[in-house]
Amino acid sequence: MDTQNPNAPTHAHTRVAAKKHPNRRHPHAGLVHDNTRHTTRFTVIGNHLAQHPELSLLAIGLGTHIQSLPAGARVDIKTLAARFPEGTTRIAAALRELEVHGYLRRTRERVPDGRIITRTTSCNQPGHSSPEAPRPAPRRRPRQPGGKPLPAVPRPACSAPALLQQATDLLGRLRREDPRLLLSACDTAHLAPGVAAWLERDASPAAVRHALTTDLPPEPLHRPAALLAHRLTAQLPPPPPFAP
Repeated sequence: MDTQNPNAPTHAHTRVAAKKHPNRRHPHAGLVHDNTRHTTRFTVIGNHLAQHPELSLLAIGLGTHIQSLPAGARVDIKTLAARFPEGTTRIAAALRELEVHGYLRRTRERVPDGRIITRTTSCNQPGHSSPEAPRPAPRRRPRQPGGKPLPAVPRPACSAPALLQQATDLLGRLRREDPRLLLSACDTAHLAPGVAAWLERDASPAAVRHALTTDLPPEPLHRPAALLAHRLTAQLPPPPPFAP
């Protein structure tokens, strides 16, 4: 007399499991997966990156590699070019793609010895801020008494206090170039992030001062802060390229 194995799956259970298997959806055509569940040394990558409709294959692969690295790993162009055969030009282009689509974020930080360094942050889901680094609340544009609000100005990626103080000091010295550029404390607070954005993009204080004070109109300036805000936005230099 035959005996049954009590540990054997029932026919009903087998049919349900088979229906859920990914290869049962299209058993006669296309890709077939032979997957094994990872338990160590694996990285979870979103399909929004792995199947991104606009990123190049190199950018997708490089983004996947960067997300798999531990914190503190070097991801500059020279290090990546030493690891992969694509070369500095193609790797730099792929890094720019990832930055444009939000998978990489670069911030400029001033270290205690006065140097400005670039810190690269890998974002595994662009548009979602980390709880450890919440985005600052948007600031309201100050209104001038009886006038229109000042135009918006660029904002630095990293609002370091030392960088904003340097921008504030630069704005306070503009009146030495032209007495008409005497700014109120409120105007200075509004314009300082715009100047900081220039400094963050490797513009020297002299270059910022030249952009704000050169070719001013000869007539009286009724709203000097508005003119400076326009120049800070219209003439904003591009971000510095990834250093090779």
